[in-house]
Amino acid sequence: MNFEVTSIFTLLAVVMALFIWGRWRFDIVAFAALMAATVLGLVPAGEAFMGFGHPATVTVAAVLIISRALSNSGVVDMLTDLIQPATRTNFTHISAFSGLAALLSTVMNNVGALALMMPAAIQSALNAKRSPATILMPLSFASILGGLVTLIGTPPNIIVATYRADSGNGAFGMFDFTPVGGLVALAGIAFVTTIGWRLIPKARRTAATSLELFDMENYVTEMNVGEKSTVIGRSFQELEQEIDEVDAVLIGLARGNRFVLAARRDEILQPGDVLLVEAAPEALGRVADIFKLKLPGTPEKEEQDGDAEPGDRKDRLRAQDMTLMEAVVAQDSPLIGRTPALMRMRRRFGVNLLAVSRQGRPYRGRLRSFRFQVGDVMLLQGESDRLPDIIQELGGLPLAPRKLQAGNRSLAFATVALFAAAVAAATTGFISLPIAFGIAALGMIGLGSVPLRDLYESIDWPVIVLLGAMIPVGQAMETTGAAGLLAEALVSVTSGMPAAVTLLLVMVVTMVMTDVMNNAATALVMAPISAGIAVALDVNPDTFLMAVAVSASCAFLTPIGHQNNALILGPGGYKFSDYWRMGLPLDGVILCVAMPALLYFWPL
Repeated sequence: MNFEVTSIFTLLAVVMALFIWGRWRFDIVAFAALMAATVLGLVPAGEAFMGFGHPATVTVAAVLIISRALSNSGVVDMLTDLIQPATRTNFTHISAFSGLAALLSTVMNNVGALALMMPAAIQSALNAKRSPATILMPLSFASILGGLVTLIGTPPNIIVATYRADSGNGAFGMFDFTPVGGLVALAGIAFVTTIGWRLIPKARRTAATSLELFDMENYVTEMNVGEKSTVIGRSFQELEQEIDEVDAVLIGLARGNRFVLAARRDEILQPGDVLLVEAAPEALGRVADIFKLKLPGTPEKEEQDGDAEPGDRKDRLRAQDMTLMEAVVAQDSPLIGRTPALMRMRRRFGVNLLAVSRQGRPYRGRLRSFRFQVGDVMLLQGESDRLPDIIQELGGLPLAPRKLQAGNRSLAFATVALFAAAVAAATTGFISLPIAFGIAALGMIGLGSVPLRDLYESIDWPVIVLLGAMIPVGQAMETTGAAGLLAEALVSVTSGMPAAVTLLLVMVVTMVMTDVMNNAATALVMAPISAGIAVALDVNPDTFLMAVAVSASCAFLTPIGHQNNALILGPGGYKFSDYWRMGLPLDGVILCVAMPALLYFWPL
């Protein structure tokens, strides 16, 4: 091997190792790979940033904006409301939500489809007295499967289609993926709704969730300010610093019928105030002794604080314009790897972090030193009208069903009509897909389906950076001859066997890669390799490209292979090992259906 081939193999090995390690975000790793490839001469300097203007990158960005428009218009909420009655049995419940998630994923980003449906699914599970773990994994898997059906359903399809166009054979069309992808999606959804959900461990299917999981009554305590308390006349800011030194957190106070958030740091404490303090049981006694505060139920409290009834802690936390809301930490959240103290959540955002849970278990340690991970569930308290926006700023996904204004639903017809027109224009060849979707995105912005303030927040920028950076690196695999060498190696493994065996090997290898790497990165790496294999075998390259498109999206074995799997980790209370229990047999079903479908619709 020459220097260029050795360099690209080494670079890709390092990139894959960093993707698997997960210490750095995948977009940072991809951009670093691009810079390294340029310095090494694998990518010409003049072409280093061509990936950011590539049709695949532009199309993904437009699809993300369109997904937000469909969400804001109320279309998804109307559909979700229609299936709410179908919760009488596990089968109908899982089938209704999984089927709708898959349907939505055919026309919008599958992460967005899950994000929209997850709050309603959780609420419906609680109403039906079922654990959300029963429905969330089938919902996640179904939303991934739905993306297989159309060109815009998932980034790997767009990548494979544009790779084919760059190879001079023209891009795949909007519905070229439907025959194989549709059969695979139907078979996969049938599996998860009948057998798959039963493979989730029983402990998860019977676990509690929502506010019951956090058990707020046990470690958010009311402490009464008596006449002899040392905190009288002092500000929140002064008391907050001293309470923190004894491993407790001052959340706020109830004064009569008014609740004062601790973020209002200049508030002066008065006799009769009821402080809400978050602390482990052993720390409460120290707080009471140091500041001469009175715990609920003591005789002194009943004598002096007759008008400050203890009440229910949750009522205090929701008093007046305050509300509680759960949110899951998403994959691109700025919270990941950082602590509440480092983020200064109360001071910067005006919210109280009351509790966190990880994989279905509440965290009972010191919250200020807790390091967030993808899938963690936060219980936040803040002002009712601001909290949803703050959660979005923190990179969280609210787990409460949205309450849309009626005006938003009036946009539904116009938004859907505009989207349908774009699909029709691209499908008939009247205009190219990126242009059609770019015009549709502009039209939806003009309609108000996507407010200007939300425009750039609609785009998953880490994915865009990943695509823009990895497209030139993927092309370098071909120009250096590395893709051809890998193709020859895989062909030699199945030497003397039918080409269908090599096709199966490509699918298995791609499935394994996508479970530890980002699915878009997997498609970018495997597309040129699979095309090289087809050339070496002198068979139809489209068969192998379609195989990569299907298998690159089948990330079901781990919570890190796909954003959807990471999002449900905390709300479902799953463990890492729970995914392969359903995912491994699902991969088997997909292979059994995809192989004959590929050979029939895309003959070798």
